Amino acid sequence: MRWARSSAFLIAALVLVAINLRPAAAAVGPLIHRIRDDTGLSAAGAGLLVTLPVLCFGALAPLAPVLARRLGPRATVACALAALGLGLVVRLVPGLAFLFAGTILAGAAIAVANVLLPVLVRRDFPERAGVVTGLYSSALIGFAAVSAGVSVPLANALGGGWRPALAIWAAPAAIALLAWVPEVRLGRRALAAQGWRIGGVRPLLGDRVAWALTLFFALQSAGFYATLAWLPSIFQSHGASEARAGLLLSVTILVGVPAALTVPTLAVRVRDQRALAAGFSACIALGWLGVLIAPMAAPYVWAVLIGVGQNACFPLALTLIVLRAGSVTNTSRLSTMVQTIGYLIAAAAPLIIGALHDLTGSWTVALIVLLALVAPQALAGLAAGRPGTVDLA
Repeated sequence: MRWARSSAFLIAALVLVAINLRPAAAAVGPLIHRIRDDTGLSAAGAGLLVTLPVLCFGALAPLAPVLARRLGPRATVACALAALGLGLVVRLVPGLAFLFAGTILAGAAIAVANVLLPVLVRRDFPERAGVVTGLYSSALIGFAAVSAGVSVPLANALGGGWRPALAIWAAPAAIALLAWVPEVRLGRRALAAQGWRIGGVRPLLGDRVAWALTLFFALQSAGFYATLAWLPSIFQSHGASEARAGLLLSVTILVGVPAALTVPTLAVRVRDQRALAAGFSACIALGWLGVLIAPMAAPYVWAVLIGVGQNACFPLALTLIVLRAGSVTNTSRLSTMVQTIGYLIAAAAPLIIGALHDLTGSWTVALIVLLALVAPQALAGLAAGRPGTVDLA
């Protein structure tokens, strides 16, 4: 009974951590015009501000194993939550320097937590990895949608203040930190009992499975962040109102919540995950094909297809990290490698898609590129979904 209670508390704490891993980034986009008007930020600067969190997710992910070796994984997550809250509060201070500094600090904190959550799931819930991954990834996706959806109403309620509308997300970070503190003490005991350690990524650099999973994660993330940045503009260019285009993006994100909740459980119940990777990649391809050929014929159908596919592939990739690693140490290695490279590639996608639109004057070429990227994503998913574990020999 005591074990069940402590497990339930840890799962609840993990979910509370997860809900804080996207608002710092997702709340910025809807407010970017207000930020530019208030600060005089250039278009290039605005693009950097929106992309900066994703760059941090990749570039600063290697901090996670370094800190976890010194502090332990649970204490490191606690420090990440504290840094996240501080970064969000720093964005309250007037001046572009503080806006960017707070964004970098928040992005670094999220990068660390991103890497360590799969590690904690692998160590503490090896028999329930699918269920726990589904719970925290659906919470992550759900609050990404919530934060994007309420950022403008929050700013309006606060008298047009975009700074407090961004800083208010420090409150759930503080709540998560309070819930996480008791887990730090328990985590130290478990760490000492198990003699657990975290390894570097170098042994994985020659492994095909590790690279296949990295490519799968990178391409699905690239598609997701390109969608987040440009899907409303694509629909608006075909006659959709601003409100309808925003609703279509919300649909794309929200339909991913049930997908994220169920896919990890399905993935751990089967030995071979290739059908899941290929099937959900096909959903994305059908959605982009519809947007390319007949965008306003069935826009909600296209949004649902893209949303289900993208938001199923994300937790599938997280689950594959746990399944393919074979040990807790290798989970740390694989999570660091996959997310470092994956998010760095993903950060470039919105910039490239936007540049293609500017160069051609339409969304056609950009949509063809988004559609074409699904093919290597599916192939990488087929390789990563094959039964087995990474080989460090």
